[in-house]
Amino acid sequence: DKILMYAAQNEDDEAQFIAARIMEDYGKGGNFRDNAVLYRMNAQSNRLEFAFKRNGIPYRIVGGMRFFDRAEIKDMLSYLWAILRPEDDLRLRRIINSPQRGIGDRTVETAREIAAGVGQSLYAVISRANEYPELSRAAAKLISFTTMMDELRVLAAEAPMDELYDAVIERTGYIRALEKKRTDENLGRIENVRELKTNILGYARETGDASLAGFLDEVSLYTDLDSLDADTDCAVMMTMHSAKGLEFPNVFIAGAEEGIFPGLRTIGSREDMEEERRLCYVALTRAKRRLYVTCARQRMIFGRTSQNRPSRFLGEIPDEHMDRAGYLPPRSAFGDPRQPAFMAARESVAASSAVRPAAPPETLDFKLGDRIVHTAFGRGEVTKVSPMGGDALIEITFDGIGVKRLMLRAASSHMKKE
Repeated sequence: DKILMYAAQNEDDEAQFIAARIMEDYGKGGNFRDNAVLYRMNAQSNRLEFAFKRNGIPYRIVGGMRFFDRAEIKDMLSYLWAILRPEDDLRLRRIINSPQRGIGDRTVETAREIAAGVGQSLYAVISRANEYPELSRAAAKLISFTTMMDELRVLAAEAPMDELYDAVIERTGYIRALEKKRTDENLGRIENVRELKTNILGYARETGDASLAGFLDEVSLYTDLDSLDADTDCAVMMTMHSAKGLEFPNVFIAGAEEGIFPGLRTIGSREDMEEERRLCYVALTRAKRRLYVTCARQRMIFGRTSQNRPSRFLGEIPDEHMDRAGYLPPRSAFGDPRQPAFMAARESVAASSAVRPAAPPETLDFKLGDRIVHTAFGRGEVTKVSPMGGDALIEITFDGIGVKRLMLRAASSHMKKE
């Protein structure tokens, strides 16, 4: 088959296109494990993971961690939770000395014992650390920490969430601490901390009544979705480097744009560009049956939005080997109309190649006890509906499969009432 290049409107459109294709293949008798998504940067998995969870696609990250399993993401979310709920001792203990601010484990344990003895939260005790002789040596540091958190809590009631998040990064010094030791690992962690802002902005964009509590509740629902055992049939996500030596029936190469692949750091270096080109060849040759390449007209990554040209590597693929679908801007928008990217779609591209628009509101009217038929998972019964902004998380017990948790707006295009 020819390569299908899908030009998405943005990173969420790209992720939903990939998820929809995988669901389509699964509905025709395929396996989730037949599908691999390759990307240049680990941060790209973020919106892909959301789309997979919304559609009920089990997945693994090969050679890395799921976005919300990463230590730095857990740290930043713990800061947000502690701002919202200072009595949350577990999350407070995670961040009280992260980054290091001279508050040791022994001090925290002493404060915890005092809190248990007086029947108060850990936060209440450390806020008045100067009143407890056992905490006198660390009192100034503890009170400085709670003063910072109190000020962030005031800001949370007044400012948009993205501004609050910027303030958390700045006031806590989290990124500055990572920058002091500029290892590749720390640079990746910095990118992940910034990428979490993409989720915050995405939530605010999708939800009319955005709030810190709503965002954290949504993240909790996603991160609490089904865990996988070793034998689970699931799709895989990985960087292109991790894909060397592996093959899959269906491969999706995501983010084929200048600045993403090839990356900004390689542009201007002939040697680095040749290495990127070799990596592109590796990625293009991982598919045994069907290869998809996606790019986005506009992409938010690390909390910043950019508009990039399609990857120069797409122009090196003979035109007769590629079909195109998706966003079709004016020819002048990206320069030479002879360039293969973002040209008019070829007649051979089926109309079904594009992601279908969101389901109309009436298809979202599923309630407890409804019997449904899903194109991929078969028949089942709705056992729980949890509203989430303009969407809902639904729990469905499928006959012969068991429980699946799906985001209703994404799932509604794949199912109907019996």
